[in-house]
Amino acid sequence: MFFHDAARLRPDLIELFDNLLIDLVPHAELASRVDLAERFSRLDNAPPHLVTQLARENEIMVAGPVLRHSPVLDEAALVEIARLKGQGHLLAMTERPALPAVVTDVLVERGDRDVVRRTAGNAGAVFSPGSYSELIKRAAQDGVLTLKIGQRDDLSGEHLKELLNGTLDVIRRRLSRVVNPARQVEIKRAMLAIEEAALPPGPRRDFSAAQRTVLALHRGGHLGESALLSFARAHKYEESIASLSAMAGVRLSILDRLIAGDRYDPILILGRMLNLGWPTVRALILMWYGPNRTPADADLEQARVNFTRLMPATAERVVKFWRNRQTI
Repeated sequence: MFFHDAARLRPDLIELFDNLLIDLVPHAELASRVDLAERFSRLDNAPPHLVTQLARENEIMVAGPVLRHSPVLDEAALVEIARLKGQGHLLAMTERPALPAVVTDVLVERGDRDVVRRTAGNAGAVFSPGSYSELIKRAAQDGVLTLKIGQRDDLSGEHLKELLNGTLDVIRRRLSRVVNPARQVEIKRAMLAIEEAALPPGPRRDFSAAQRTVLALHRGGHLGESALLSFARAHKYEESIASLSAMAGVRLSILDRLIAGDRYDPILILGRMLNLGWPTVRALILMWYGPNRTPADADLEQARVNFTRLMPATAERVVKFWRNRQTI
């Protein structure tokens, strides 16, 4: 009788059916309850108490359809069921077209791996700041979850940076391939910010005089390896870095922070990319150590071996990445 003209039933008649069916349905056989749950789950005016009763059933074949689809279930019922029932009920909820934050809070808190992944992949899900942070924390051990979070339209820049900071490089690269172009730019920007934050703070130096000197050499056609070697041998740090900056096309502030770090690898990379000779690279390494420190012969020999083995194409890719920092 109900389904014969369900769309035209008045609210008082729906209430009458609700009061009658809520006592009858629990005694029906399983196949009938499953069929009723499927049919009621698609109706906007299904009897609300009956639908809630079906959703609370332990049998997931009955509860599943209404948990997935029924627009009659309210937030309070969903939260109650999410707190009391098992993972099958939670997993069914993740398929709802919309999930408010009060529901996703419970799904993220209680859900297993599959529940959390499906929740993160639901475009209609809304997350509170606390749940988003918990998602990102769990994503550190779950590459699939990372990919799902990274593709969400509501992911903020700060949350993206937090997500990438705890993610393996292979997952970062895969994420960059599957997101839209706008998110790819955001990922690059976030990665640069992470890289910048990891760099040691460079000393406060005044490069203005060195830049004027290098500019004069450039205008006179004398800026090259010979001038760079002279600066490095004289331990003129500012002039050496300003020369490398002009020759490599990398912003001075970035190059300063790279070379002022606790490793001289950037010098080897720049030397290979600029096709510098070992004497010049060696002088730059000695300048990096400073006038009051003398490296062991074995350390210098290892640096020479590393410099020799470094492929020009690899060095070019790294320098290109440094240049990209100044364009994003």
